[in-house]
Amino acid sequence: MADFELMKNIILYAEENAIPIIQKPALDFLLKTIKENNIKTVLEIGTAIGYSAINMALAGCDVYSIERDFERYSTAFDNVKNFNLEKKITLIFQDALLYNTSKQFDLLFIDGAKAQNIAFLEQYRHCLKPGSFVFVDNINFHDLTYNKCKLSRDLNQLTRKIRRYVDYIKQDTTFETQFFDIGDGIALSKLL
Repeated sequence: MADFELMKNIILYAEENAIPIIQKPALDFLLKTIKENNIKTVLEIGTAIGYSAINMALAGCDVYSIERDFERYSTAFDNVKNFNLEKKITLIFQDALLYNTSKQFDLLFIDGAKAQNIAFLEQYRHCLKPGSFVFVDNINFHDLTYNKCKLSRDLNQLTRKIRRYVDYIKQDTTFETQFFDIGDGIALSKLL
């Protein structure tokens, strides 16, 4: 089966099983960032079913991707195998807040539990070198992050934690951060 058909099947599987994957505009921006900055190594928090990891590997990156849900990890494993990318993608079945590595990465892609963005950055900051990037998707969280409408208690807590990350990264002078209204909102930070 051609790569195009395999990719279509991954997208369809995600839709049918309500598994969130990166939106096309955000993926295009991520791949553009990778290309323009000659990014070769990526640590991804939140594999889901491997869609973004596969796309980054096809763009030439070596990807280490962490997933804590076994069913999603297994599906990602099969998808990576179907693309013959086992040498480009290392899947790690573990809670990202418990995983330790001393490897250095050009890009930290935080796409796990949105409420944990600060914790993920703090956990893996030591894996970044000057010039490395942090890419965080879903900063606008379906336009709810800065929406004044009444939200459920859980959604209110989640959007408050996303806003806290935005404030945190804006105030961190070791990063230069830009925000983009692409897809569901992106924060792109470069370590100075």
